[in-house]
Amino acid sequence: MTEEEIGWKNTNLALFGSDLEKQVKKEAAYGEPSWEPVLRQTEPRLFVWRIQNFRPTPVNENDYGQFFNGDSYIVLSITKRNDKLEYNIHFWIGQHSSIDEYGTAAYKTVELDTLLNGAAVQHREVENFESKLFKSYFPSIRILNGGYESGFRHVTPNEYQPRLLHFCLQEKEKLVVMKEVPLSASSLNSGDVFISDLGSTAYQWNGKHSNKEERYCAAQFLQVLESERLGRCKTYVLDEASTEDNDEFLRILPDVPVKKNKTDYEMTTRMYRLSDDSGELRFQLISGNGAPKKMVAEDDVYFIDTGGELFVYIGGKCSIREKQNAISYAHSYLQQTTHPLIPVTVLTAGQHCKTLEDAWDKDRTKHYLEIPAAS
Repeated sequence: MTEEEIGWKNTNLALFGSDLEKQVKKEAAYGEPSWEPVLRQTEPRLFVWRIQNFRPTPVNENDYGQFFNGDSYIVLSITKRNDKLEYNIHFWIGQHSSIDEYGTAAYKTVELDTLLNGAAVQHREVENFESKLFKSYFPSIRILNGGYESGFRHVTPNEYQPRLLHFCLQEKEKLVVMKEVPLSASSLNSGDVFISDLGSTAYQWNGKHSNKEERYCAAQFLQVLESERLGRCKTYVLDEASTEDNDEFLRILPDVPVKKNKTDYEMTTRMYRLSDDSGELRFQLISGNGAPKKMVAEDDVYFIDTGGELFVYIGGKCSIREKQNAISYAHSYLQQTTHPLIPVTVLTAGQHCKTLEDAWDKDRTKHYLEIPAAS
């Protein structure tokens, strides 16, 4: 996915933040049926909702980790630390999600946080650019084309549109991600596993340098296909080294070029500050080589850009003006970078974020870090 293909990219990112709290009332949150289980939850748990008709619809737990790139989702992780519940709310935006779905997911994220009395850390996630924290919730991630309603369960094998699925282990997170890729021989590589799904027939093709995790996840997916299609789908497993040139698996793949997208950005961590001490809002770079925590003051907003994630820390003594403009400044800043789609994490004084802890300069922060709440 390239930035130019994202229709909602230039919409206002300030869809969640303190300025929206006046619009998204707690009464509205209490009236949302999908949030009722959250209020009763007293132990760690994961919730996933898909946006449908401007409302969050619960996703079956068996489908956790499966996303359609035409939809937007909300994911709530509830954990416990020191006998206290902690909340992380993510809204995930598919490549072809509509602006309405994206906006609804963002507003409903604020609504859910309002229900939790502002206790949640909020995150924006974009397909292909998910944060390490988001990926940690699922044993594997499966991204399919279309919206949820266009899934296989609504068609018969004979009507099915062929697709090529790519299984790749992401080494940093030790997570296998399944993604639909262009139906082309150019999509194949020897280091991963692919499934050619033809509806009534499915082939698992193991690249000669693929690993056991990728092969295992692909084999599990074949079993799911067989079960969903009630035995009407024949499955085969092929190894690259023994696959003949005239094998049906290769014959159905046209040899057309496939554009490769770069999703990893390498850069030195930078830290910016948003302050109105001068009487006017000023956004300025304060560290171009790392994120020294000793430079953080509670009366300003800080932006820590690692290249792979942007953290927005809203100090406990910030002015209303600074709070209201924090997210819009984050959005404007990202649009001027080479990585506008990276994850965005927003947190306020007293909230804990392990990934932000990892982002601080290690030589200046030897101990466990947590920004204290303002007194």
